[in-house]
Amino acid sequence: KKRARQAIGRRNHNTGMRSMVRTYIKKVLSAIESGDKANAQTAFNEAIPVIDKMVTKGILHKNKAARHKSRLNIQVKALAK
Repeated sequence: KKRARQAIGRRNHNTGMRSMVRTYIKKVLSAIESGDKANAQTAFNEAIPVIDKMVTKGILHKNKAARHKSRLNIQVKALAK
């Protein structure tokens, strides 16, 4: 019973953390859509440590995190100056 209670709490916590990562990624994507390179770069720089932290906590797989970072970086660099 206790293990079931702990699993519920852990699942709620992990869901919140996963949602936070997605929000940071969406901030970068919205900045890219607006075409503002400086804003996109700032949002990208804020998202990187959050994504990395979720890998160390086991929320994201390391390859998924690397894929997100790589694709976002390519999109930010492709923006006109």
